[in-house]
Amino acid sequence: MLNGSGVKIFTGTSHPELAEIIARRLGLSLSKAEVTKSGIGETHVRIAESVRENDVYIINTGCGAVNTALMELCIMIHACKIASAKRITAVLPLFPQEPRPITAKLVANMIQKSGCDHIITMDLHASQIQGFFDVPLFAEPSSILYIRTHFDLQNTVIVSPDAGGAKRATSIADRLGVDFALFHKERKKANSVSRMILVGQVKDKVAILVDDMADTCGTLCLAARHLAEGGAAKVYAIVTHGILSGNALQCVEDSALEKLILTNTLPQQENQARCKKIEVIDIGPVLGEVIRRSHYGESVSKLFHEVPY
Repeated sequence: MLNGSGVKIFTGTSHPELAEIIARRLGLSLSKAEVTKSGIGETHVRIAESVRENDVYIINTGCGAVNTALMELCIMIHACKIASAKRITAVLPLFPQEPRPITAKLVANMIQKSGCDHIITMDLHASQIQGFFDVPLFAEPSSILYIRTHFDLQNTVIVSPDAGGAKRATSIADRLGVDFALFHKERKKANSVSRMILVGQVKDKVAILVDDMADTCGTLCLAARHLAEGGAAKVYAIVTHGILSGNALQCVEDSALEKLILTNTLPQQENQARCKKIEVIDIGPVLGEVIRRSHYGESVSKLFHEVPY
């Protein structure tokens, strides 16, 4: 918890619920800012309190109208910069355009040029862009804690839906001391999987698919079907960023998945109301603790392995 002296927490319009959770974790109230649009869609921001010589954190995420959220963030950063903020940190649980490294570099440059000093983000899809960011966090500790408290580890297998996620899945499996399996998949076009081959044993076990991002959910649902056909007793999926575009919710509802467990890097209340299989892990305490440690100059590396209490 912070004493509130010299710290300001602002939020854009993309995920105010997460910003409230983070602020409560820190024992602070959200600072006042007004974000409006003109008749032709231009974004206007007014910082409604002094930020002079303050440590400022601006929380926005890459969801909904992503380009609008990005413009809000850049304008808020610039407004705080010219208002003499001591340091400005952008907190972006899902970084815009991060599956596309070249465009992600452009976005990172835009944020930096706006006046941002640091960027905090979580579970980057493309590992080669981690060097762009000061604090690239991981949802792995939160996922491990969920698995430990909800599943019998003697009868569990961790499954990667593709070879690209094998490092993530093996890390979780090793830390839990459970078996590991993966799918080899072939694509004919983006977001469309033509064939999946299971490598590993899942018969009579609870199979838990782990991934960083669920967009159309085609891969997850196809993997769940193959796992069920391969003899898995039950199939679950744990994913960091639940984008859930197109027919994803119906796909999940009709799939062999018992549950799709997501973090709240993106707003999930509406998705939960529309699909009873969705459950949410709150990563607000993790982000709150990162902000606290950042403000006091403490190491954040401990949070790569543990969930704060």
